Amino acid sequence: MPDLHEVGPAGLDDLDSEDATLVALARSAQARTGAVAAAAVREDTGRSYVAAAVELAALRLSALDAAVAAAVSSGARVLEAAALVTEGAVPTAGELAALVELSRPGTRLIVAGPDGVVRALLRLGE
Repeated sequence: MPDLHEVGPAGLDDLDSEDATLVALARSAQARTGAVAAAAVREDTGRSYVAAAVELAALRLSALDAAVAAAVSSGARVLEAAALVTEGAVPTAGELAALVELSRPGTRLIVAGPDGVVRALLRLGE
């Protein structure tokens, strides 16, 4: 089960540059697609993958699942960080299953609103 660390109102300036980039990538994908959520993940080699939630009649993927799928289909084996941009709630443990499967101890998930304000920080794999 992920260990949830709540944070107070924060912005991109309060994150390290790599994590701030993940939030910016996810915000850009959400704005571009108009999706309810978008996510970006970074593998242990530094490569990033971005995706928006998919809501088709024949296929539904959360933003995190779509980003993890993009990473895995490109050969990623370990994810070190992820960012989720959404107006919705912090994901449940069940919604984090794919991300947790590729996590190592200390993998971070930053949950931010579309305005970039960080609402929560989860530490996975612990």
